[in-house]
Amino acid sequence: MSGPAMLLHLILERLSRRELLRVPEPKLIMDDPAQIAAFMESGREDGILAFLYFYHALQVTPVVRPGDKVLDLACGPANQLVQIARLNPNAHFVGLDASANMLATARATLARCAVGNVELLAGDMTRLTDIDDAAMDCVTCTMSLHHLPDLAALAATMREVRRVLKPGGGLYLADFGRLKRTSTQRFFAQARREHQPAQFTRDYLNSLKAAFSVGELSDAAALLGPGAVRHQTPLAPFMVIIKSAARRQLDATTRRLAREVYGRMTASQHADFQAFARWFRVAGCGLPGALP
Repeated sequence: MSGPAMLLHLILERLSRRELLRVPEPKLIMDDPAQIAAFMESGREDGILAFLYFYHALQVTPVVRPGDKVLDLACGPANQLVQIARLNPNAHFVGLDASANMLATARATLARCAVGNVELLAGDMTRLTDIDDAAMDCVTCTMSLHHLPDLAALAATMREVRRVLKPGGGLYLADFGRLKRTSTQRFFAQARREHQPAQFTRDYLNSLKAAFSVGELSDAAALLGPGAVRHQTPLAPFMVIIKSAARRQLDATTRRLAREVYGRMTASQHADFQAFARWFRVAGCGLPGALP
């Protein structure tokens, strides 16, 4: 991705006064085999999203304590969930998704990666009917809120998160923010199209179009009650993170596990990770414990 081109788009985003209308995803549940395969390929250890999944895994880890029960909303093929679960082997994770085909792929991912501290659950994140009040120590959701159909569904999800989360529990929500220019949306979706499946490029663009605005995400997060802090990428809200305060300091074992993951990444993944981490660091969202 060209740094100067990206900076130009971000500056133009900052200067723009227009607001794009949200365009919901063509299919709210990703159940198409071709879409799932493209998403799965992009999120594997050697995929284009691996650096981003590692970043989120590091950011999630301080809000998860050993022994916690953690609900991951819209877990998808479980590539992201595997990274989080590996860094937190003494916590138990519940990955929830509304797509039967996605859950089948997630089961294959867990088996391939030999991750044993995750169970999967079919369900709708707007109606967590199989989960009791205050049953979860932590709730996470990475890059999935934009799949919701409208603001009512977003609000319903936040109310359900508050219901199932224990008082003082951990929280980590991350998603795209709605950009102001269609050219910026196309830039992010297509900048590396030669390195990603064509289906993924189409889905990426649709995801950016379906993103909620920062204001909409902030209003929804207010339903969670006090304690959650919002961070967003400077100049333009390409990504927004809403997280609770750290609930633990990272121990030596966690740091070792993180360094091992980082050590297996390629030089280009290192560069992408460090660039993304710097982008959020400017917004006051640094890496926990100066990792990796």
